[in-house]
Amino acid sequence: MKPRLESVDDIESLLSMPTMKEMENKKVGEEILDLLNVPSHKEQSTVEKFKSQGGAFVHEFCDHGTRGDCRKNNPQSQPCRKVHFRKIIQKHTDESLGDCSFLNTCFHMDTCKYVHYEVDYSDVEMNKEEKEKDKKKEDKTSLTKTAEEENRVILYPPQWIQCDMRYFDMTVLGKFSVVMADPPWDIHMELPYGTMSDDEMRKLDVPSLQDEGYIFLWVTGRAMELGRECLKLWGYARCDELIWVKTNQLQRLIRTGRTGHWLNHGKEHCLVGVKGDCKNFNRGLDCDVLVVEERQTSHKPDEIYGVIERLAPGTRKIKLFGRQHNVQPNW
Repeated sequence: MKPRLESVDDIESLLSMPTMKEMENKKVGEEILDLLNVPSHKEQSTVEKFKSQGGAFVHEFCDHGTRGDCRKNNPQSQPCRKVHFRKIIQKHTDESLGDCSFLNTCFHMDTCKYVHYEVDYSDVEMNKEEKEKDKKKEDKTSLTKTAEEENRVILYPPQWIQCDMRYFDMTVLGKFSVVMADPPWDIHMELPYGTMSDDEMRKLDVPSLQDEGYIFLWVTGRAMELGRECLKLWGYARCDELIWVKTNQLQRLIRTGRTGHWLNHGKEHCLVGVKGDCKNFNRGLDCDVLVVEERQTSHKPDEIYGVIERLAPGTRKIKLFGRQHNVQPNW
């Protein structure tokens, strides 16, 4: 009987084995999947275009600016591991004039006689291995977090609509806990984008977006009083005001702003309005002053999204008059 059992097992094993046709189909399927997973030339070029120079790490800048100034101030100390800047000296540059106030945001760098700077990426490469080691340690630490900590705040993918705000029916969007708006105020200056009149701003259907919550309204110059008026018309009570102090590439205050009729503006204001009780929101977590480097025109500091997320974590939020750099989870 024993040989008979073995023969039965052999037959079953043979029947369970894939046929040559099945193996060939599987091989072809795997090859197709491998081809589909290979990034296309367009995808590779897009990644290279937006790839962060020096690696995707947070780099701490040295307070002394250039490596030479750092050595002068710390002659006997160990080599500084922070990132430094390198002066950009061109034929028309006059070093005796000092630094350009706009630095990397200067519109006329090809003709500006003041000194500009660029990041010394040799420092970045030196610190890259250390950053990778720290990142591996952080990844190990993050794996030990409990499911409760990981699920505390739910982040939903961002969504956006390109439309004319003056005629769009905002009621189809639903309700939001936080509204942030960076309107194109008519500030009577030459701007690289179109503006809206005061009456058009007053008539925006912002009230339909919110029954209870906060609004963050960016204002500048003559728009400060108009902004307060709009808050009142839209059903909000102004409860606070956030100030963005602009710094340049070397983390120094900008002394020559591009806006302002009588005084150069080195800051911007964001009015905070409230509607309803808002008992379930967090309070007293952040300061009302942001000291952040200025970037291209109308690009507000990313730090404000952290402030708003801590104020109303895991809730629906909307940005009016946003741009591509405003795309954020939960917005």
